[in-house]
Amino acid sequence: MRLLKAMRLLAAAASLSLCATAFAATAPAPQAAQNLVTEATVRAAISDYLMQKAAPLAARVSVKKIGFNGDLKLPAGKVSFEVVAPERWEGYGNASVALVVRVDDQVKRNQTVQVEVEALADMVVAARTLERGEVLLASDLSVAKRDLSLARGGYLKEPDEAVGLRVKSTMRANTPVRKDNLEKVPVVKSGQMVTILAENDVVRVTASGRAKGAGAPGDVITVQNLSSQKEIAARVVDAATVKVDF
Repeated sequence: MRLLKAMRLLAAAASLSLCATAFAATAPAPQAAQNLVTEATVRAAISDYLMQKAAPLAARVSVKKIGFNGDLKLPAGKVSFEVVAPERWEGYGNASVALVVRVDDQVKRNQTVQVEVEALADMVVAARTLERGEVLLASDLSVAKRDLSLARGGYLKEPDEAVGLRVKSTMRANTPVRKDNLEKVPVVKSGQMVTILAENDVVRVTASGRAKGAGAPGDVITVQNLSSQKEIAARVVDAATVKVDF
């Protein structure tokens, strides 16, 4: 009997040992430490970059959109951010920027983020609807703050820069007056008679000519010398005179 009890005790002990071994083998391994970077932190890093990018614009800048949502779960270590904008992006309007997230200088995330930046600057705007062909007066213009993204093609800071120029296509009231939508008013018409002037400190020579193209003061046009029948390049001085440089 004693021998039988001893054998039963040994069997029970062996069973307990097997169970303990099996439990230890299936227990979950301890998780590695993680960095939880909040959405607010990421958005702040992108916003800081956008504000620095727009700093040279001399405008009132505000970030209107950052297309990033959610927190980041990253491995333990030092987290750093890099934002890369398109090479030709001037820092305002809509753009797709690259967000590069590193942990201990190793890239852990690289994704595209849509952003929108508003940059308000003082610029010349139309005081009323301006029709194609109109020659601008000071009363046709005013100065107001407008988003630089509305002034593609360049904007004017002072009304005097536009007065006397001609509108190339209709502009609605309160819209920026763009440089690329204005042109000089020709004072010389193609085919008209002009005086060709050639002079320096010693000599002054004039000849009769015919304009082969239209031009405003300062423009270089082709004219025909009626005496020699030769065509030459000359700069428009006024409505009746062109000048040859020599």
